[in-house]
Amino acid sequence: MAILAAHNLTKQFPGVLANDRVNFDLEPGEVHVLLGENGAGKTTLMNMLYGLISPTSGEIQVNDQAVHFTSPNDAIKQGIGMVHQHFMLVPVFTVTENIVLGVEQTKKRSSWFRGLGVLDRTSPEAKIRELAEKFSLKVDPRALVGDLPVGIQQKVEIIKALYRGAQVLIMDEPTAVLTPQEATELFEVIHALTAQGMAAILITHKLKEVMAIADRISVMHQGRMVGTVTPDATDESQLAEMMVGRKVILQVEKALAQPGAALLTIENLTVIDDRQQQVVSGVSLTVQAGEILGIAGVQGNGQTELVETITGLRTARTGTVRMLGEDLTNAPPRKIIEAGVGHIPEDREKHGLVKNYFLSDNMALCTYYQEPFAQGVVLQQPAIQAQADRLIPAFDVRPANPTATAGTLSGGNKQKVIIAREMSRGAKLLIAAQPTRGVDVGSIEFIHQHIVTAREAGLGVLLISAELDEILALSDRVAVMFQGSIIATMPIEEATREKLGLLMAGVK
Repeated sequence: MAILAAHNLTKQFPGVLANDRVNFDLEPGEVHVLLGENGAGKTTLMNMLYGLISPTSGEIQVNDQAVHFTSPNDAIKQGIGMVHQHFMLVPVFTVTENIVLGVEQTKKRSSWFRGLGVLDRTSPEAKIRELAEKFSLKVDPRALVGDLPVGIQQKVEIIKALYRGAQVLIMDEPTAVLTPQEATELFEVIHALTAQGMAAILITHKLKEVMAIADRISVMHQGRMVGTVTPDATDESQLAEMMVGRKVILQVEKALAQPGAALLTIENLTVIDDRQQQVVSGVSLTVQAGEILGIAGVQGNGQTELVETITGLRTARTGTVRMLGEDLTNAPPRKIIEAGVGHIPEDREKHGLVKNYFLSDNMALCTYYQEPFAQGVVLQQPAIQAQADRLIPAFDVRPANPTATAGTLSGGNKQKVIIAREMSRGAKLLIAAQPTRGVDVGSIEFIHQHIVTAREAGLGVLLISAELDEILALSDRVAVMFQGSIIATMPIEEATREKLGLLMAGVK
């Protein structure tokens, strides 16, 4: 008997059929992984199973009984919990306060208060310790969440679901911000949960992890369920082909690097964040022409602020940033762009695109004021259009419509628009920050190929990625960033997953 099932679930949004008669089931004690391209309908399906949206038609069953969810509270009452990719925790609250938030218990202080109560902390703490012990979740109930590493915060989210009686756990990209060692610990926790009869649904793009953790794997494509397989009856290449509808090259192919002159030189850079905390501490590094320098690290160790400082979006406190010998420390972004720096930003929505602009305008954002795109203060729309007509097919942007607005595109196609712009304007140095975050396996293949092509054309590439596989696949040299400092640099030949994973956790 399935613990959770979807029968012919359909969700129609205006102009978009997101889910088309989808069938899916989850057995007690299993890990069922859900794969698919961006826009395949995975999130829509999970949002219906968790009560965030209602299906247009079809039926959801829990333990063979039809249910109707109007909110996540209805799903929680049926034993369904969800751990989101971006944790839903309050940093200034303790672990216990976060876990009981919304389901607080009170106790009478004395008869003098005539029924008024105070928050009961003792009983929840005891229950949290019991759950932590039962499922090997090492969490201190009294710790402040803001002081905890991301791996422990994720365990807090899991305990929060268990505290509410979850028998089904939906996890969205659960290893996106974890070191390899933390990911292994998470898998051990998931196995401990399923060994006691619970079940888990995982959404992920990491095919190696899929093969390691899944009991069954279901693949969606263009809103439909195209197949369900077991790990012993498939491999990574077949899964990628099911997802994309064509063969995908998973292994990055590149020639040996031929490094040239130093393009970017950073010396003793120190940066503070918006809270006036020092987040980059004395960083020095060099990127040469014709090489990819990868910076590995768990998100939140200063990588974001480092990139913002190099690209002119944040002010350095001390240190220097030089491009081809020119001092660009604290220069405005336009001057840095004109010096030959391309930037694939970490947050494509905030720093990469204007969502209400046409694709043609977005592809000219950095050079719209220069010829041939402008004469004086007058934009030359035919030239802007001609560039888009050339770049859209060259970079496989879909839909191939220059007058579509950027906000209507999927994540992978938004990223292609940014890459097309940054790689087509003669940059000498490319800053690629999380270039494949949230994109599917087909788009990852495409983006990786273009980064390697840029390097082989003589560009220097500074690659910042929380994806260790990406760092290992693309880099010629690897630097590891931990708590704002570069704690190790090595040629790719000396880098292993285990070695980098330990360094990412601060273990030298």
